Amino acid sequence: MTSVEEVLRKLEAKARPDQLEGMTRYGMVAERRLGVSIPGLRRIAKELGKDHKLAIKLWKTGVPEARIVAAMIDEPEKLSENQMDDWVKDINSWDICDQVCMNLFEKTPLAWKKILDWSKREEEFIKRTAFALIACLAWHDKDAEDPKFIKLFPVIERGAVDERNFVKKAVNWALRNIGKRNRNLNRAAIKVAKEMLRINSKVARWIASDALRELESKAVQGRLRE
Repeated sequence: MTSVEEVLRKLEAKARPDQLEGMTRYGMVAERRLGVSIPGLRRIAKELGKDHKLAIKLWKTGVPEARIVAAMIDEPEKLSENQMDDWVKDINSWDICDQVCMNLFEKTPLAWKKILDWSKREEEFIKRTAFALIACLAWHDKDAEDPKFIKLFPVIERGAVDERNFVKKAVNWALRNIGKRNRNLNRAAIKVAKEMLRINSKVARWIASDALRELESKAVQGRLRE
C-alpha cells in the first residue's frame, strides 16, 4: 500500500511555487499549497488507483493538493455521512470544494440529503458545497429525473440572498446548470430566475440576470432544441 509520505513526495516533486501568487489572485487559499496543477493531480490519482484508507489519511494532512487527490482516489460506495460532514468542515477554498464535489460527493446517493443539510448552514464553504453539489449533479447525473431538480429551486432562491462571493457564485452556477440540462428544466429555471429579479436583494438580482443571460442565449436554446 502506498504511504501518505510517498504521495506527499510525489506532490512535492510537481510543486510550482511560482504559481501560488496567481492562484491566490483567483481566490484559492495559499496556506500549505504546493502549486500543483489539476492535470498533475489527476495523473498522481490515476497512478494510485482507488484507495479509501489512503484517501482518509491524505485528507488529514491539510495540504490542499493532497485533499484534492484524496477526493479523486476515494471510493464513493465507502463514503459515510459522517465522513462527508467531517470533510466539508475542513474545506476552506473554492477549488477544493468544487473538486471534492465533482470527484467524490456527487457520486454517492447521500449527496441529495447533504444539499438540503448544508444549504441551511451559515459557514461560507459548507454552504457553497451545497450549491456546488447541485451544479455537479445537474451536469453529471444523467439518471436523475426533473422533479428532483425542481424541488431544489426553493433552496436556490433562499441561497440567492447570501452576499458572500463564494456562495453567490455557486448559487448562480447551480441555477445555470439546472437550466442547461434539458428544455423542461430550462423553462423552469428561466421562470425561477425571473421571479428572483423581484427579490429585494442586489445579489439575487445579479444571480438571476446572469443566469438569464446564459439560459436564454441562442447557444443554449439551440443546443436544447437538438
